[in-house]
Amino acid sequence: MASIITASIDVTKIPKDKLVDGKKGKYLNIDIIINDESKFGNNTAVTVRQSKEERDAEQPKTYLGNGRVVWTDGKVSLAENDEEPKSNPADDLYGDLDF
Repeated sequence: MASIITASIDVTKIPKDKLVDGKKGKYLNIDIIINDESKFGNNTAVTVRQSKEERDAEQPKTYLGNGRVVWTDGKVSLAENDEEPKSNPADDLYGDLDF
């Protein structure tokens, strides 16, 4: 499985309260959404990742930018995690990321 996505984001839209201090720097958790349909030559969107509480409250997503898939081998699969989850994925759709 392989794909390359090119995207641009508006860094002025990054909410400072969403920046996370990690062991090697500051991080922003994002989601990259790939759509089957293309609009204006773009088929991806980049948003700030929402917490389960934000999703449950149906708060609007913070849209940062868009992009396009520029190359793919035609196969996309879910990433596998070799470590045991630190939280229940049912509690948070995306789980926790280690930095």
